[in-house]
Amino acid sequence: MNNAIYYVLVIVAGYFCGCIESGYLVGKLCGMDIRDYGSGNSGTTNVLRVLGKTRALLTFLGDALKSFIPVLVVKFLLCPAVPTLNADLIQLVTGFAAVMGHDYPVFLKFKGGKGIATTAAAMMAFDWRIGLCCFIIFVVVTAATRYVSLASILLSAGIVVEVLIFHPGRWDLFAMCVLYAFFAIYRHRANIDRLLSGTESKIGQKVEVKK
Repeated sequence: MNNAIYYVLVIVAGYFCGCIESGYLVGKLCGMDIRDYGSGNSGTTNVLRVLGKTRALLTFLGDALKSFIPVLVVKFLLCPAVPTLNADLIQLVTGFAAVMGHDYPVFLKFKGGKGIATTAAAMMAFDWRIGLCCFIIFVVVTAATRYVSLASILLSAGIVVEVLIFHPGRWDLFAMCVLYAFFAIYRHRANIDRLLSGTESKIGQKVEVKK
């Protein structure tokens, strides 16, 4: 089989895995559409603010696993079976497809989350060192500033630097990480405006209904 076919397959599979919106499903189990509350986002942070820690943890795990598992499947099953594949690149492509599914889920009219948990989990499955850096950046920045959005932005920007450190000369991987970072930061553009204006909510703050 032509290698291009494998890329098509992992993109389609990764995207539809990403379309499983954990926050939306958790909200529905609680009798609400989480996108009608708080920031209007279906990600972990908004679920935390609206529904609390337990449901936020469920959302985080769901959002993380939908990229972590597909990347591991590609890494340990597909790549050994098809040694002509660019193993590192196709792993990042798989994870990115899951992020796009999370951000723009076809089943929810392309209105999804911001993809940070999905991005970080994809990086952890691809290279644990980059995943660990993501975790450290997120924890340190959140603890220091209490701005989850700022931690998410810096986490995303950091993977571009980290891939250069851990995979020097791999410009194909660098390009993929730039895409990850671009979409993560783009999805935070409203947060960036609020950070600059000093109106961004900090972790622990309560939110009101969006509508």
